[in-house]
Amino acid sequence: MSVRPSDLDPKIADRLKRDPNGLVPAIAQQYDTGEVLMLGWMDDEALHRTLTTGRCTYWSRSRQEYWVKGESSGHQQWVKSVALDCDADAILVKVDQVGAACHTGDRTCWDADVLDAVVGERPEPAL
Repeated sequence: MSVRPSDLDPKIADRLKRDPNGLVPAIAQQYDTGEVLMLGWMDDEALHRTLTTGRCTYWSRSRQEYWVKGESSGHQQWVKSVALDCDADAILVKVDQVGAACHTGDRTCWDADVLDAVVGERPEPAL
């Protein structure tokens, strides 16, 4: 596993379950509406920077470098809270998104390709 040097608190780092590249998926969600915005990847240092700067920092798998969301586009993500899931193999970052979250210019990365699916209905509770 590839883990780059980081100042992340060892108590957090020891809990993370990373992929073979040392990365953990990070979901960005609009803090006040619950809208799911995007999925990015964080390593220990990206998580450390996110926790300590108030801005979302991700690891770019294509460019092999850190990037702060909105640094060049102006479409920033301001951190409101950060949580690990129960297995510590995913990160949820609740943010205040400025502008588009998707690199295509869309508000979210989930608008463009909605798939047809059978909609399930929860059964009525038994009396």
